Amino acid sequence: MKKDNKNVPEYDSDDEKLDINKSVFQSARELREQRNAELEQQQIEMQKQIEMRKRQKQEEYDRKIREERIELMRLKQGVIEESETIHEEHPEEIKLSFWKKITNFFYHNKWWLFLVIFFVALASYLMYTLIMRPRPDMIVLVLCDNEAIGNSVQFEDYIETFIEDYNGNGEIKVSAYYIPYSDNAYTNYQTGNETKLTTEMQSAEAMIVVGGSNINPVIDPENTLVDLSEIYPDNVQVRSYGFFLKNTDFAERIGIAEEDVTGDLYIGIRKPRNLLYSDEEEMQATYDRDFPVLDKIIEDLSK
Repeated sequence: MKKDNKNVPEYDSDDEKLDINKSVFQSARELREQRNAELEQQQIEMQKQIEMRKRQKQEEYDRKIREERIELMRLKQGVIEESETIHEEHPEEIKLSFWKKITNFFYHNKWWLFLVIFFVALASYLMYTLIMRPRPDMIVLVLCDNEAIGNSVQFEDYIETFIEDYNGNGEIKVSAYYIPYSDNAYTNYQTGNETKLTTEMQSAEAMIVVGGSNINPVIDPENTLVDLSEIYPDNVQVRSYGFFLKNTDFAERIGIAEEDVTGDLYIGIRKPRNLLYSDEEEMQATYDRDFPVLDKIIEDLSK
């Protein structure tokens, strides 16, 4: 039986077959290249459209900004009272319950509340201490840098033997304000002794002073203390502004060692004058109360 080859093309030679195959491949490649070129052109067109829309949006935004600026200037200049383009935006108010408001307040203000509570507690404590602390009948300034005297519990007891219940509270109380002022200015600043000394020397609460050579350049005793040599001209322990404590029974009276009483230590009393925190009249009243006590101390230690 013979096959029907009517629809099968006949080729004269192998070269003709090769040319036909090349033509098929060439056509396919050209089609791909044409399709790629079309796709690339489509992408270029799409990119152009995107850029154009961006440019239009930017131009619209710039135009809106210019219009709002012009409108704002017109509002500021009073040309118009209201603007149709500029609208004040109000955030939507969030409604909170009563307890939620309290919780929210404490959450956002917890550090401020902590500081307020701390300072209120501190002020309350200081006020309570000030009110409840027994008010002394007399204050003595211990300005020498001498820990033995400053830490002596018997020093106040010794002064109390010469005073009365001046404030009428039913008890006799002397307070010794120990301010160990040293030759080191930085130490005085760090410890607050500079401020303490300035405050006390500008107040009329304390008149009797125990000092030494280190404090003399600061308080200037020749001008701030009374010249005791005019009051006690025959007392060998008195020199100018001070009754000097070396070679007296002072160490024994306050319970410290003899060697802790150096040759420059003295006791004196301040002159009444107008001060920053007190006037001369107030200081004179304190002086009139405290000088008899100093006189008794000098009499006791001169035996």
